Amino acid sequence: MTVSLTLLLALLLDTLLGEPKRGHPLVLFGSWATHIEKRLILPKDRLNINQKINGLLALTLAILPIPGAIFILTRSPLLNMLLSPLILYLCIAPKSLLQHTLAIYKPLQAGNLTQARLAISMIVSRETQQMDFQAIRKATIESTLENGADAIFAPIFWFALAGPAGAIFYRLSNTLDAMWGYKNQRYMHFGYAAARLDDILNWIPARLTALSYMLLGNTQQAWHCYRQQSPHCASPNAGVVMSAGAGSLDIQLGGDAIYHGQLISKPALGTQNKATNQDIKRANSLILSTTLLWLSIITLGEILA
Repeated sequence: MTVSLTLLLALLLDTLLGEPKRGHPLVLFGSWATHIEKRLILPKDRLNINQKINGLLALTLAILPIPGAIFILTRSPLLNMLLSPLILYLCIAPKSLLQHTLAIYKPLQAGNLTQARLAISMIVSRETQQMDFQAIRKATIESTLENGADAIFAPIFWFALAGPAGAIFYRLSNTLDAMWGYKNQRYMHFGYAAARLDDILNWIPARLTALSYMLLGNTQQAWHCYRQQSPHCASPNAGVVMSAGAGSLDIQLGGDAIYHGQLISKPALGTQNKATNQDIKRANSLILSTTLLWLSIITLGEILA
């Protein structure tokens, strides 16, 4: 089965079913990773190098068995044809992403700050209790742009490059980065391997996503923001995606935010135009357009190959 047909089937499954509400494999994987973490993370007074070694061991034990099993199973052409659309469907989440952002858009439109804060808390790690309407708008669009790269386009890239095992390997590593990639006392060294692996696996997909955002919006402005602003971002991948996306939408994103009680200073991204409620829908449209662009390019590449 071709990559384009597999992607089309995965997108259809996502449109019809959305994310599984119970027993999602990534939730089960998270429980497995937590089990490993409890047994391998060391007391804080141990040497940092030991924490890094145990973090690498935990990463290996958590991730490798699953894509390894998928690789063996999909050596069979029949199983590959049956499992590939299902696996890719479980690795991407466009419908869930758009649903979460619309759940924030609705209370913003109604002027309900309390409900908007509750809805945004479902998709961001920053503190939301003190957010005003503008901060919520920006955080929603930032999350849309970044999660588009992480939860849709990177899995598609790795599926196209390395098949279902590649998509699974990426999605599990991204999940571990979300669990262990914090720069706090507990995870600074234990989560080092997970964070670096996620940076490596996202490097090319993030830049392809940024390029896609540029092509589908204000291209000149997006290119300028990408070149001038992304080098000042802490993340080597989120910065390129959000700066290009902000420029494409011709709005201002970024700025300071509170994480775990600490104010983190972040650069302003995009232009000087303040985000509006409707820009949330524009960001959603950018995600959908990028998905169709990738499907079209993959299909065209297969036809010409």
